[in-house]
Amino acid sequence: MSTQDAVSLTRDLLHFDTVNPPGQERDCAHMAGRLLESWGFSVQFSEFEKDRTSVIARAGGSDAKPPLCLTGHLDVVPLGTRKWSKDPFAGEADGDKLYGRGSSDMKAGVAAMLVAARSFAKKLNHTPGLVLVLTASEENGCVGSRHLALLPELMGKAGAIVVGEPTSNYPMVGHKGSIKFHAAFNGVSAHGSMPQLGVNAIYKAAKAIAKLEEFQFGVKQHPVMGLPTMNVGTIEGGSGVNLVPDLATIGVDIRTVPGTNHADLLSRLKDLLSEGELDVFADSEAVWTEPDEAWVQRVFEICQPILKESPVARTMPYMTDAANLRKVYNGAPTLVLGPGEAAMAHQTDEYCHMERIRQSVAIYEAIIDDWTGI
Repeated sequence: MSTQDAVSLTRDLLHFDTVNPPGQERDCAHMAGRLLESWGFSVQFSEFEKDRTSVIARAGGSDAKPPLCLTGHLDVVPLGTRKWSKDPFAGEADGDKLYGRGSSDMKAGVAAMLVAARSFAKKLNHTPGLVLVLTASEENGCVGSRHLALLPELMGKAGAIVVGEPTSNYPMVGHKGSIKFHAAFNGVSAHGSMPQLGVNAIYKAAKAIAKLEEFQFGVKQHPVMGLPTMNVGTIEGGSGVNLVPDLATIGVDIRTVPGTNHADLLSRLKDLLSEGELDVFADSEAVWTEPDEAWVQRVFEICQPILKESPVARTMPYMTDAANLRKVYNGAPTLVLGPGEAAMAHQTDEYCHMERIRQSVAIYEAIIDDWTGI
C-alpha cells in the first residue's frame, strides 16, 4: 500500500459514525482489525461495554527489547451546533484538505499508523516488534484506555509509545495531566418570595466558584508546560425563578504539570469546597519524556527533513490515552506525533492536510525501522 493509500484509508475511517456519545466504535474497530489480520498481525478486541470496542494488534517480538507501541483513538466528538459546509462523514476533498469529523482528531493519524504498520508486518519476526492500540472512548475521559490499563495480560509490554494525535507532524514530548470533577451543593427549597425560609444552593456554588477563581496550586512552573490551569466550565441549578434552589452543580476542569501531586491537590480542593460533594470523573497524570532521551532525539532527527527545522521540546495542552497506557507500559518514553491540525480538533468543517497524512506515513515507517532495526 502506498502512502497515497493512507488518504483513502482515512476517508474509509471517516465513513464510520463514531461520534461519542454514544461512540459505537465496534464496526470501525473490526474494519481496522480485519485489515491488520490480513497483513499478518495477531489481533484481539476488547469491549468495556457493548459496541465500545478497542483493538490490540501485534507482530514480531523479542525477549531482548519490548515492542514499539503506536496508538490512536477511533471515536470523535459531536458535530456541534454550527452547520457544516461539507458532509462530516463523506471524506470530501477540497484542494489539499480532507474534510470530516475526526479527520484531524484523529482518524488520519490512525490511518497513517495502519499503513506504516502494513509495510513491516511480514518483516517483524525476530525483532522487538510492534503493537498497535486503537482505543474506544477517548473523547469523554479516556475511558477505553483506562479499561485497557487494567488488563496487563492483554496489553503485554511496550518500550516506547507514539500517540497519533494532531500535532502537524511535530514530535511533542508530552502533555498536561487532567482532573475533572463535578461538585454538588445542596440547599433547602422554599418559595421565592420567602427566601429566608430556605437555603440557596446557587449561592453556595457561587461562593465556591469565587474560591476556585483565587485558588493557588503552589507548584513550580514547568520549563515547557508552564503552570497548571483551572476552568469552571458548567453550572447548573434551580428549577424555577420563584423557587429557592435546593441543588446546584458546577463542573471543573484542571490541567496539571509534572510534579503535581493529584491526591494532595484533590484533598485541598475537597477541604476548600467543604459544602460540596465532589464527583471526580477524570484523573490522569501529566505525560512527560525528557527531550534529551536517546530515542526522542532519534525521532527528532527523523522529523527534521520533513519539518524543515530541528524540533525542540514542546508539549500539547490536550490529554491523550498515553496517560493511561503508560500505567501498563511502565512509564515508557512517549511522543505525541500525528498529521492532524490541533486547531481543527472539535471544529466545524474539521479537515486534515492530505500531504501531512502522506508525510506521517514516512515518519512512522522510519520510527518503526529505527526501533526494530530492520
